Amino acid sequence: MTEIHSLPSKKALTALAADMGEAARAVPPLWPLSSSVAVNPFLGQADRGLAETGALLAKTAGIKVTMARSWYQAEIAKGAITDEDLEGALFASPHKNRPADIAALKRAARIEAPVPEALPTVATLAAHHAATDWPGLAAERIGAWAGAYFDEGQALWALPRKERAYASWRAAASHDLVPEILGLRGFAAHVADAPQRPLEAAARALATLQVSTAARPLYFQRLLMELGGWAQAARYRLWQAELEGGGDETLCDLLTIRLVWEEALYLHHQKQISPAWQEALAEYEKAPAATPDLIADEILQEAAERAGQRRLATQLLSGGRFAEQDETQVPLHAAFCIDVRSEVFRRALETAYPGARTSGFAGFFGLPAAHHALASDVEEKRLPVLLSPSLHSCAVGEKEKETDLRARLLARAARAWGRFKMAAVSSFAFVEATGPLYVGKLFRDGLGGGAAAKAPDPAPKFAPELDLAARAALGESVLRAMSMTKDFARLVLLAGHGASVRNNPHASALHCGACGGYAGDVNARLLASLLNDPLVRAELAQRGIVIPSQTLFLAALHDTTKDAVTLFDKDMPAAGHANEIALLRGALEKAGLLARAERAQRLPGAKTPGDVAARSCNWAEVRPEWGLAGCKALIAAPRTRTHGLDLSGEAFLHDYDWHADKEFSVLELIMTAPVVVASWISLQYYGSAVAPDVFGAGNKLLHNVTGGMGVLEGSSGPLRAGLPWQSIHDGEKLMHRPVRLSVCIEAPQEAMTEILARNGQVRALFDNKWLHLFAMDEEGRLAARYAGDLTWVEEPLPLQGEEGPVFLNAAE
Repeated sequence: MTEIHSLPSKKALTALAADMGEAARAVPPLWPLSSSVAVNPFLGQADRGLAETGALLAKTAGIKVTMARSWYQAEIAKGAITDEDLEGALFASPHKNRPADIAALKRAARIEAPVPEALPTVATLAAHHAATDWPGLAAERIGAWAGAYFDEGQALWALPRKERAYASWRAAASHDLVPEILGLRGFAAHVADAPQRPLEAAARALATLQVSTAARPLYFQRLLMELGGWAQAARYRLWQAELEGGGDETLCDLLTIRLVWEEALYLHHQKQISPAWQEALAEYEKAPAATPDLIADEILQEAAERAGQRRLATQLLSGGRFAEQDETQVPLHAAFCIDVRSEVFRRALETAYPGARTSGFAGFFGLPAAHHALASDVEEKRLPVLLSPSLHSCAVGEKEKETDLRARLLARAARAWGRFKMAAVSSFAFVEATGPLYVGKLFRDGLGGGAAAKAPDPAPKFAPELDLAARAALGESVLRAMSMTKDFARLVLLAGHGASVRNNPHASALHCGACGGYAGDVNARLLASLLNDPLVRAELAQRGIVIPSQTLFLAALHDTTKDAVTLFDKDMPAAGHANEIALLRGALEKAGLLARAERAQRLPGAKTPGDVAARSCNWAEVRPEWGLAGCKALIAAPRTRTHGLDLSGEAFLHDYDWHADKEFSVLELIMTAPVVVASWISLQYYGSAVAPDVFGAGNKLLHNVTGGMGVLEGSSGPLRAGLPWQSIHDGEKLMHRPVRLSVCIEAPQEAMTEILARNGQVRALFDNKWLHLFAMDEEGRLAARYAGDLTWVEEPLPLQGEEGPVFLNAAE
């Protein structure tokens, strides 16, 4: 294998870098396991619809982006999808070559569409010729190197981070004899002879492969899809760098590495595969286009979503209401995260504590904080991943931290001990030496028991640089965003959420997505401390927000796995509220029991509320809870619109009163932050359900943690991103209905239209139907549907009849 092409010009290299960069930005990022958050797997496809995305992913990944036709046919057969749903979806389709009518659409649903096959790479063509799994070998060898390069602290001997990815791989691969042993002679020498600069190496490989400029975009995306989670881990580095105003070349280096593999395989098998490769290159030059089959699939998917929207519209009109009253007459106002799991507990609390009000707000409570836990030098970014931290906090004040050396040393020793336990060279020795000490723990955990709950950290504090004026401004912005500016209740509960599980690599995915994959306790405690401060309250009064002296803000943590709530009442002792807090504790216990009883009906093997709580401590439990499975709607409206409704833990509930939002700044914040985060969650569940082999993490029973930042399904291969199969499937059926999120907002259509016009990326999500948008009226009716291109259409009015929902034209 020798170099056969001269280096291109600087101009050509610049164009190549741009093409590689564009392909890189179509890859969704993958957060490390310690702070994993839901990510939209279609992140780079917001500018195209479902059918067009299906055409692209058919060529680059060989997958469908909708369910099998049999799923839609079953929904039609049992009446879950009606003719009205099919007609509405068909009429709204912008495609010219859509089915002619409902009958044609139903015929399509009865015929299974062919499974797409990805365009071939050189590796797949060479594998067909040589009967050697070259794609699998390339994935395995790249993965073996990447596991050490991307290591987050698990490996004792991680590769140096200061070295660029391409240089690091080149140093390792030039001494890797495995490909040569399996028949790729001269591979190590080929890598050693490759240009030292990655862009030049990529250019040489493309010249050898005869890849035209027109073929690059599709070919690059094909190779990046094949790299799987490793490409997404590299994209995470780029994401983080760009949040801080910088850049990162790791993902482009990974693409170069895969191109060098392609080049080596081509030179080795050129005579045998050249004709087939030329045919493939011609296909790579063609832009993916939506076929009639893909268009029919898109329409069937929208019909399924309209069926759910129809049921939600009926439910919203038939729900109970409570009379408006001053918060000063309310014994408790409890603010929870908008997370769908909070909907179940809020209903339970309103039942257990008559007269109490609950509301929903993003679980980081408007505090974009980077936090240091007790005795930790790890910066925890407890905020949505779309933002950069502008606040800093720690578990103890700066003065106390100076005396915390012993705790820090103990924490570092514990981390070193943990790394030793997981290291390959010491794992067997560790088990032999210390295994007997773990017999009791294994026995307890195996029976569903576990250690006692960990004591909470000391109350977090803001960094000293946050002065009074800044704290008051922060408090004002949060209260206005929460629509909480007057008539404060005597006791205001701020409940973040998290999950307590054992032996679960994806534990952080059960925490708060708005807190960057951490629990929401720190943010809740920080906000409670801020709003209880008399000096801050005095400043807020000057800004028009008067908090009565008898109002107490109390932080709490809702454990979503156990449905138990921890109160942080010792953060600010208030003897005058002792009776209210005691009453609240009792109500929270009753609410937890009600919530666990409801969730027990859905969890496999759970028969009683006690069974639900025990799952969190069982290290063998693959389904400790369902997380956000089932999420289908986000409702931003006053609680009066949803009070008394059983939304089955399937709706994000964000309190919003547009009458108090004079300039619609809060509305814009909702549409550009919580809505986008909720869309990431919804689409991650959607992708993991419709294409689990590509967008899912596979089987939990086969998982091995690699590098402390991701999982492999087995001992090698690509890093797996997305949700494990056990997070969406109970062993017999899907527990998440794969639909795109319906966003229902009680606000004037004109205000939402103006916000979409100013925010192109958010508008693209709605224009291309990755999300559905509805305008609610003050009766709770879904009055209008966003139709794209900044236009709206009126929705029919659902009424409950004896035979079920009856639809009337809104104009009548």
